[in-house]
Formats: sequence, C-alpha cells, structure tokens
Amino acid sequence: MLVLSEEETRKALPFKELIDAIERMFRSNCVMPVRHHHEMEVPGEASAVMLLMPAWVPGDHIGVKILNLFPDNHLRALPTIIGSYLLSSGKTGEMLAIVEGGELTARRTAATSALAARYLAREESETMLMVGTGRLSLNLIQAHAVTRPLKRFLVWGRGYEKAEETSKEARGLGFDAVAVDDLGAAACQADIISCATLSSQPLIRGEWLKPGTHLDLVGAFKPSMRESDDEAVRRSFVFVDTRAGAAQEGGDIVQPLASGILAMEDIKAELAELARGKHPGRTRVDEITLFKSVGAALEDLAGAILAYQHASGQVSG
Repeated sequence: MLVLSEEETRKALPFKELIDAIERMFRSNCVMPVRHHHEMEVPGEASAVMLLMPAWVPGDHIGVKILNLFPDNHLRALPTIIGSYLLSSGKTGEMLAIVEGGELTARRTAATSALAARYLAREESETMLMVGTGRLSLNLIQAHAVTRPLKRFLVWGRGYEKAEETSKEARGLGFDAVAVDDLGAAACQADIISCATLSSQPLIRGEWLKPGTHLDLVGAFKPSMRESDDEAVRRSFVFVDTRAGAAQEGGDIVQPLASGILAMEDIKAELAELARGKHPGRTRVDEITLFKSVGAALEDLAGAILAYQHASGQVSG
C-alpha cells in the first residue's frame, strides 16, 4: 500500500491531467452516497466540521475521504483542512493507497472550478480576480490558467499585506499578479472572479459584474455563509457542481432559494450535465455565469486514482 505525503500528492496531481480526470469521472457511473457532515464544538473557538465522503465506480475503485475542517487553525499556523483519503480496489477491496487529504482537496477543488470555467467562462478571458488569500488561492490561479488564456491576476484579501504575499507567491510561479485593495474596482475589470473565503456576508455585488463575467464561488461551504449578494444571483445564469449538495450546503444557493430570489428550476445545470453535453453551458458572450461548488466525492475519487497511478508508475510525469 502506498502512503502519499502532501508533497508527493501535489506532484502526482498536475492540473491539466486532474481537470481531465474529474471531467471523465463526472461522465462516469460513479456512485456517491450522501456524505456525512458533522459539526463539532471546539470550546472557545469556531465550530469544526468532520466530513466523511465515500464514492466508488463499480468494479473499478472505492474511496472515502475523512476530513476535519478547523476554521481557527490559522491561529496555530496550521492548515484549515486536515485529513486523508483511503483508496481501495473495486474488485477485491484491497487497500491501495492513503493520499494526503488536504492537498488532494485543495487541488481537486481548484480543478473542478477550472473544469466548470471550461464550459462557462468566455474563451478569451484574460483577467482573473482572486478573492481570498488562503490555501486555495494559488491552486485556483494555477488551475484556471489551464483552461483559459489568463494574462493578469488581481488578488484581494481582508488584509492587504496577505494579498501582497499571495500575489508575490503567484509571481514566483510565473503569473502576472498584483494585490488590490479596492474589491469593487477589481471586480469591474475581471473576466473571471474566483472566491474562496469563509465569509458570512456577501463580498461580491451584482452591480459590479460586467457582461460576460464568470463568477466562481468556492468558499462559503455552510448555509450561513455567503460570498455573493442577491443581485449577483439575479443577474447570473446559475450552475452548480451538484444540485443536491449546493441546495443544502452552499449559502450562495441556500439563502436565495429560501428567500425566493432563486428557484430550483433556475439552476441551469449541474457539472455532470455539462460534462455529458446535456447542457451547452455559456451560450452568449454577454452572459454572466455563476458556478457554486461545495465539493463532490467523485472529485476526490478521481484525484486519488490519478495520484495512485502516478505514484505507482502506471502513468509517467
């Protein structure tokens, strides 16, 4: 059995291959039971969350992710997401690998957003605004750059120094990135806006979105959290990774549904329908598209299989 560290997991999941692997998995007959989602009290701190996410492709692979999300871990200089992925054979049940869960989650989350952008963002998109400076920010910048010809990256965070630090890291990876302190002005310039925050109040206003913008909402993973306002929802063609997940967990969908701003039939498609060609995605250059991601177990399974194949020498690279 292979045990992959954070660094080994990162090297085994190049974004182009990972995006393609997730696309194939969304087209497959992968089985995804409802995930276990348990909120856990942490005395004196924000509540933590335990996630158990099983998935399998019959006769192929079986996997389950065990993940703990501790929002206040930044106070201890620890990552917010800590966990592991257990990958097994779908033919024998034999354990094949333990994959580091934090890196797997970060990379598959970014890759899923980039996959959605392949269908929803304008092909000529050049400017991306990254809202948030956590672990996902650099992953999202790298992944979106695979599917669209992005040339300029704006980074906004609640603290300008952190935004500058993230943009400096992005420049170190070869991206033309700058920190910004005016979120509204930056949003007005962006072709793609990607948000990965723990915000409980809307950050992106619909009035800021120019025609043709693609809004990628990755954070706000609880019903009480939100990254976009009602006007952004009203102006957008709305897409989700899975209807079942987004309608129950993501505040950017849950709250508009509850208030009547959005109806379930207003959600144009989920990612499987885009991947299978059942919905064309963006149909006009002036459409504003909104994609809400809360994470799906098949994304982890696709990533774990790819990581195992790289690490075991079944694929080169």
